[in-house]
Amino acid sequence: MSERYRRSSLGLKTRLRQVAVELGGRAGERLCRRMHLAAGRTRLLELLDPPPVPERAPRGLGVDEFAFRRGRTYGTILVDVEAGRVVDVLPDRTSESFAAWLREHPGAEVICRDRASAYTRAIKDAAPDAVEVADRWHLLQNLAAAVEKTCHQHRACLRKRVDEVTGLIPEAPPLMQLPLHELPRTPIMERTRHRHADVQNLVAAGWTISAIARRLHLDRETVRRFRDTDLDQ
Repeated sequence: MSERYRRSSLGLKTRLRQVAVELGGRAGERLCRRMHLAAGRTRLLELLDPPPVPERAPRGLGVDEFAFRRGRTYGTILVDVEAGRVVDVLPDRTSESFAAWLREHPGAEVICRDRASAYTRAIKDAAPDAVEVADRWHLLQNLAAAVEKTCHQHRACLRKRVDEVTGLIPEAPPLMQLPLHELPRTPIMERTRHRHADVQNLVAAGWTISAIARRLHLDRETVRRFRDTDLDQ
């Protein structure tokens, strides 16, 4: 099936829309190239339809900023916390835009936000009866910062306590010396021992590193390593 004045069938259009929803523009274009589908990133993005925005805000509303272009352009994403889906996207992260959205979409009872002051002003202005809570990530971040600050302020007391506790720890028993496990002799081990013995004998006879390397057909670094290594240790 197809539609008038369309470049693809309804089935192909549905498939391309699914690719665009899951991967977006550039990644979706790479997948389509692998699947031999003629669809660029602009074509994929044109297939995306904005979801309908509900007339009322969800009971649990999550708000956070995100970057359209990091360091330059930011927006605000609104999420239904209980349903786990995006409700709307605002073109900036100002308090005025968020406050206007709250007035147009009443009903939020709990608003989960970060520590941004702009969102706080918008909530107090447009939804004063809503309960503000911090999201889990920022709670853990603030807890870690508070613990680190407390430990830094009381480091002298903590060091003293560590010394006291360390003094109460009984002396550890002596370590048991176990006999070394002797590995089975292999051709490689025997060849290495013979080469090591040859290098040691020539070094004792006064030969230079270069002369030993030419005599035994070894690399100079290998000869130097045999010279400086004791295989009995």
